[in-house]
Amino acid sequence: MSQQDQRQARIRRADRPGDLGWVVMAHGESYDEQFGWNTDFEALVAKIVADYGAQHDPAREAGWIAEVDGRRVGCVFLVAGDQPELAKLRILLVTPEGRGLRLGTRLVQECLDFAREAGYERVTLWTNDVLTAARRIYQSFGFTLADEERHHSYGHDLVGQNWVLDLRADAADSGR
Repeated sequence: MSQQDQRQARIRRADRPGDLGWVVMAHGESYDEQFGWNTDFEALVAKIVADYGAQHDPAREAGWIAEVDGRRVGCVFLVAGDQPELAKLRILLVTPEGRGLRLGTRLVQECLDFAREAGYERVTLWTNDVLTAARRIYQSFGFTLADEERHHSYGHDLVGQNWVLDLRADAADSGR
């Protein structure tokens, strides 16, 4: 068995002191290292996290942290959209230290299970086309590309994408 196979990975709620700050820091550092994105991206993540921390409804919104051997290595959040039946998957991240353990898939699964339990009918997300690993995860769950648009953000020319998952169709397909 390899050393990687022996690592202890788990997903838990993002409800401990330091979790929210870690999410902001990890996004800023990871996206700078991988893509050269500037602090505008970290500021966007900070706003998402601050809004969640200040006013989330625990029955309809949640965040999760992935840990490996007790160290934070990933996160995802589900927040209410602008319509009662709509939720948004936000700020999925798995740091290089946590990769190879399918933590991104596990985080998205946790998020979608919660969305179903909370009664949402659809989940949307916004991402950029350069985030190919995340896109593969979203597609594996049945998210479909709704639209895309070029933009200049975080110091780069990017293509933003909106993806959507209809949980009603998903439930009908699986017999739930």
